Amino acid sequence: MPTAFQLSNNRHYDRRQSMPFFCAFHMGIKRGRRRNQRREMGGKPVYVDSYSGRLVLCTSLILLLSALDAFLTLNILANGGEELNWLMAILLEDSVEKFVGFKLALTAMALILLIIHHDVQIMKWFRVRYFKYMILSGYSILIGYEIYLLELAAAVDMLN
Repeated sequence: MPTAFQLSNNRHYDRRQSMPFFCAFHMGIKRGRRRNQRREMGGKPVYVDSYSGRLVLCTSLILLLSALDAFLTLNILANGGEELNWLMAILLEDSVEKFVGFKLALTAMALILLIIHHDVQIMKWFRVRYFKYMILSGYSILIGYEIYLLELAAAVDMLN
């Protein structure tokens, strides 16, 4: 029969094992099971092990639209357009590969941060995941506008 002293010592005993630096979970080999928060955290950020398919699809579409934006931007510039973003203009003067690489890398890094914090509540009713849907909508509108500019340039070329 355990004594009262043994019971009180068990209370301070940490049952969790220490996790090695190169863990299968950290390396992406083994997936975690937590998809949602376990309990109400009182406004603290909640992080999960696995993400929903809708979140991954939204992120993939944003990255795909970013690549399409780079391609359409290069076509607009070839038809006499001008890059208004000074940083991208500097990269374009150096090389097209740097422009495309920097654009996609910057978009991918921002998306990684947004995915990690997708359940963080910015305001009482606004979470980061809604911001990603706004980015997806904005990229869709931008792609539509760039296609319109290319059609307009083609129509002007036909008149000349």
